[in-house]
Amino acid sequence: MPKIFKALTTIMAWILWIFALVTGFSTLVLGIASGDLFKVNTIPPIQYTALFAIAGFYAILAAVIMLIRKKME
Repeated sequence: MPKIFKALTTIMAWILWIFALVTGFSTLVLGIASGDLFKVNTIPPIQYTALFAIAGFYAILAAVIMLIRKKME
């Protein structure tokens, strides 16, 4: 495999990892700032669950891409 593919997979994995961190932390901060996450006896809106799931998906996808990158060597 040409080295450019290894470089591109590394860049893509880092981009996805950064998106996962930004999405997860911004959802957490937004939920805390609005007071929706830590209210007692209320269920938080589904948007927080969905955004945390998206952040987790990005993180898992970044790990899969890094495994693919490792197999390119």
